[in-house]
Amino acid sequence: MSTEEQRLAPLREKIDSLDAQILDLLTQRAKAAQEVGHVKGGFSSPVFRPERERQVVTRLQEINKGPLLPDGIAAIWREVMSACRALEARQTIAYLGPVGTFSEQAAQTYFGHSIAGLPCASLDEVFKAVEKGAAQFGVVPVENSSEGAISRTLDLLLDSSMRISGEVVLPIRHHLLTKSGNLDGVTTVCAHAQALAQCQQWLSVHAPQLKRQAVSSNAEAARLAASDPTLAAIAGDPAQEAYGLQAVAAQIQDDPHNRTRFVVVGNYACQPTGKDQTSLVLSVNNQPGAVHRLLAPLAKHGVSMNRFESRPARKGTWEYHFYIDIAGHADDEKVVKALDELKGVAAFYKNLGSYPHSI
Repeated sequence: MSTEEQRLAPLREKIDSLDAQILDLLTQRAKAAQEVGHVKGGFSSPVFRPERERQVVTRLQEINKGPLLPDGIAAIWREVMSACRALEARQTIAYLGPVGTFSEQAAQTYFGHSIAGLPCASLDEVFKAVEKGAAQFGVVPVENSSEGAISRTLDLLLDSSMRISGEVVLPIRHHLLTKSGNLDGVTTVCAHAQALAQCQQWLSVHAPQLKRQAVSSNAEAARLAASDPTLAAIAGDPAQEAYGLQAVAAQIQDDPHNRTRFVVVGNYACQPTGKDQTSLVLSVNNQPGAVHRLLAPLAKHGVSMNRFESRPARKGTWEYHFYIDIAGHADDEKVVKALDELKGVAAFYKNLGSYPHSI
C-alpha cells in the first residue's frame, strides 16, 4: 500500500462511519415526518408548506458553522425534505416541457427531485393542469434579467384564480449543441425566442451563417437537433444530457449574469415568514398623477417596491395593468395599512399572493 493510500484509509473509514450515522439520523427524520403526516392527515392539512420549509433551511443556515456553504445547506435539505415529503404523498408538479427545460430544473430546484414531474406543451397547459387538479403546483418563468417579463405568464396570472406561493431564480447558461459537437452540415439553430434573443450577439459574431428558428422551448430544440444533423440547438445542461448532444460552444449567452425568475403557482396561501414578498396587479384611471397616487400609500407606510412592470390591459383602449412586487407579507401590519389605502385609489386590484423570497 502506498503512503497516500495509508493516509487515506483511516479518513475513508471515518467517512463511511459518518455516512452510516447520517443515514440512521435521516431514517429517524423520515419516521418523524411520517408521524407529522399522520397528524396533518387528520386535519386535511397540505403536504407541502413552502413557508415551513423555508424556515427550516434558514434556521440551519444561521446555525451552520461551516465549512459547508449556505447554498450547499439549502440544496442538501431541499432533497432531504423532498424525500420525506414523498413518503406522505409524492407531489405532481407541472412545468413547461418537454423534459430538459429550465422550467423542469426550476421545479426540481424548488421541490427537490422526489416529485412527479408533469411536462406541459405550453404555459397555458401548466395553469390548466393545476386548475384541474392534475398537478398540485405549477412552475412558470415570469421574468428574465436580460429580456424582461414573460408576457404570457403575466396574462395568465391576471386571469387565473391561482396564487403565487413561491419563487426560484436560476442562472441561465446557454450552450450551442449538435449531435456531432461541430457545425458541419448545420444550417439552422433552434431555440425558444427568449434564448435566441439572449444569445443574438454571440450568434452574429460566431455563427452568422446559421438561420435562426424559434420553437416552443429550448428542450424541444434539443430534441429536434438530436434527430436532425442539419439543426443546432441552444439549450442548457439538462437538455444536453437528456438528448445526448455535444457542445459546439459553452455559455454563449450575451449576459454572463443572465438569470430567469420562476414562480410557483397553486391554490396554497403561504403564512408569513418574516422574509416575504407580495405580488399585485393594479390599474388606475387615465388621469394626471394617477400612478403617483397609486404608489403613494407604499411610501407613506414604508413598504419597499421590488418590481414594477406595465402590461396593456387588452381592452382595445390605451389602458395598462401594473404588476408590482412589494417587500413583506399581506398580513404584515404596515403592508395591511398600505394595501387598504391602495385599494381605495386603484381602479383594479388583485393580490397574486404573498410568499417567501427565494433562497
